[in-house]
Amino acid sequence: MSWDNDYRVLVAAMRDAGDTALRAARDGFQIHTKADQSPVTSADHAVNEVLQDRLLGAFPEDGWLSEESPDTNARLTRPRVWIIDPIDGTKAFIRREPEFCISVALIEDGRPVLAAIFNPSTDELYTAQRGQGLRLNDKPRSTPVQSPAPHPIVALSPHEIRLGRFTSVEAHLAPRPMHSIAWAIALAAGGAIHGVMTFEPENEWDVAAGALLIEESGGVVRDVAGQPLRFNQSTPRYDGFLAMAAGFPDALASQLFTLPRPAR
Repeated sequence: MSWDNDYRVLVAAMRDAGDTALRAARDGFQIHTKADQSPVTSADHAVNEVLQDRLLGAFPEDGWLSEESPDTNARLTRPRVWIIDPIDGTKAFIRREPEFCISVALIEDGRPVLAAIFNPSTDELYTAQRGQGLRLNDKPRSTPVQSPAPHPIVALSPHEIRLGRFTSVEAHLAPRPMHSIAWAIALAAGGAIHGVMTFEPENEWDVAAGALLIEESGGVVRDVAGQPLRFNQSTPRYDGFLAMAAGFPDALASQLFTLPRPAR
C-alpha cells in the first residue's frame, strides 16, 4: 500500500512547522510550566497549530493525538490517527541547542504507517512509509549494519544515569546523553548511534514516529518487557522502551531487558 499523497502533505507540513520553530527561536517565545512541572513554550503551541491546520485540513476524518492538544476518546473510533510531538526536547529548544525536533506519525490499526522526524536546526528530515525504507531529506537512506566496537553507543537519560539504573551494564556500552527522545531514535535509525533506552514512562508521541524509522532501517523497538509497541491506546503511555538499530548486539539487548525496573 502507498501513502504517497499523505507523504507529500506531511513533508510540506513538517517544513512549515520547522520554519515556525526556527522563527520563534530567533524572535523569542514565552515559557510556561505544565501541571507535571515540565516546560512548554509558545513555540510548541504554534508548531502544533501549523501541523493541525495542515494535516487535519487535508484529512479531516482522521483522529488526532498531540502532546499540546486536549485528548479525547474520539481518536479511538478513527481508522487513522496522527500522533504528534510538536517540539520534542523543549528544554533543548529553550537553551537553543540543536537537539530538539518535530515528530509526527500516522497510525493505522495500531501501527505507524507514515512517519517524519525533523530537526530544523540541522535541516535533517527523516521520513518513512511502511515497507518503503528510510529517507533523509527525501533521499533513500541506506543504513549499513553497524560494528559497535569498542562499545555500542546508546542514548540514555542523564537523570537515569545519575540514579544508577544502568550501572551494571555501563562497561558494555558508550552512553550518549539524551535530550530529545524522538531525535535520539532518529539518530539510531540513521546510523549515528546504536540504540536508545529508558525506563521512564514515555508517551506515544515520544516514540510513534521513531518506531517506524527504526523498523524501516532494519531495527526494532520494544517495550521494557520485550514486546512490540501498539499505538493509539486508550492510555497512550509506556513504562519505557528499547530502540535497537540494525546490528544491535543480542547479548547487550538481553542484559538491558533484564535490568531491574523501577517501582511505579
